[in-house]
Amino acid sequence: MNMNKIVVALGLSMSLVAGSAMAAGEGNGTVTFKGAIVDAPCSIEPGSVDQTVELGQISNLALKDGGRSTPRPFQIKLENCDTATKKEVTVTFAGTGSQVIPGKLAITGTASGAAIGINFGDTEIELGTATPAQKLMDGNNQLSFAAFLQGGGASETIVPGEFQSVADFALNYQ
Repeated sequence: MNMNKIVVALGLSMSLVAGSAMAAGEGNGTVTFKGAIVDAPCSIEPGSVDQTVELGQISNLALKDGGRSTPRPFQIKLENCDTATKKEVTVTFAGTGSQVIPGKLAITGTASGAAIGINFGDTEIELGTATPAQKLMDGNNQLSFAAFLQGGGASETIVPGEFQSVADFALNYQ
């Protein structure tokens, strides 16, 4: 019986020591979980919701007279698709339109004289216009795109500097 009291006392003192060590700031934090429930036949993979496409450092000479940078691929990945009622999807990109090249995304920053274009396969997508429909299959699907920087025409001066642009995308299932 004495032994039980010693074990209980030892256990109680160990939990107090452990509790005080945690309170002493040996490490703690917070985990936040967020998302959205959507009325759609597919879920969007979390890494596809907000992403950055690095276009790199592009020579101003490569953009002269409407020249283009090397297209950089990016994807929108869809998960757990159920094609019982809707079997195709289109994607529409929206954002601030370019004054330099209509139909493309405007760039902001210290650089100017160029705009960002997006390709869907061999098709160049005009800002605000849906892509051709792509067939979906049950399970996971990947929509592949490529982005490039294009210089304005011969009358446009390409000004070196940093740039960025933001495009939102919307999926439309049919």
